[in-house]
Amino acid sequence: MTVDIFIPCFIDQVYPQTGFNMIRILEKCGVEVHYNDEQTCCGQMAFNSGFWEEAKSIGEKFIHDFSGDHYVVGPSASCVGYVRKYYNELFLNTSLHNEYRSLQKRIFEFTDFLVNVLKRDDFGAVFNHSVTYHDSCAALREYGIKDEPRQLLSKVKGLELLEMKDSDTCCGFGGTFSVKHQAIASAMAEQKVENAVATGAEYIVSTDSSCLMHQDGYIRNKKIGLKVIHIADVLATGW
Repeated sequence: MTVDIFIPCFIDQVYPQTGFNMIRILEKCGVEVHYNDEQTCCGQMAFNSGFWEEAKSIGEKFIHDFSGDHYVVGPSASCVGYVRKYYNELFLNTSLHNEYRSLQKRIFEFTDFLVNVLKRDDFGAVFNHSVTYHDSCAALREYGIKDEPRQLLSKVKGLELLEMKDSDTCCGFGGTFSVKHQAIASAMAEQKVENAVATGAEYIVSTDSSCLMHQDGYIRNKKIGLKVIHIADVLATGW
């Protein structure tokens, strides 16, 4: 199997190691990984900010960058969920109708792809730490995954999963929401981090680096003894 990998902006600019770890895991599954170095943003930020024409222009490039018949896999439920759901708003009954429909069927969030396409959940990972899991809004409500990340974490040797209160409550990031409504976003991050701390976990794990970055900003500012880590980085540890 050949897979095209989609590296979202946050991964490319802030957490590149997460992208490399995703590749390591896919290759361990026997997948041939292809990276189109012409790829750019999926357009979600522009779309959510109301710049639909700009989002459409970016989306057109994205569709062309991932044309073909390969699966497309990305380590972000937010970005992949946007392509799956909101490209309908931009490209329905356009000249790219068939192309975007094809892409929507082929593009997968990383953990969903591992569990439901490759049928793999154990990679020999070892992570001797306690973690709590954050259900990002995009993963849970937009993309529709909840059990898959937890199934993968359950197979990691040495890992203890401690569920936090209101794990499915928004952390306050919300893309430009955290910029436009900084005070509200900070209060939501505070609530999320306090719930994580209450579990006694050492790490917060999620499928979305954007959420983790937002929470990590609060953690660092308040000097709280807690760390954040993307699930791909957990699964690539210990081997």
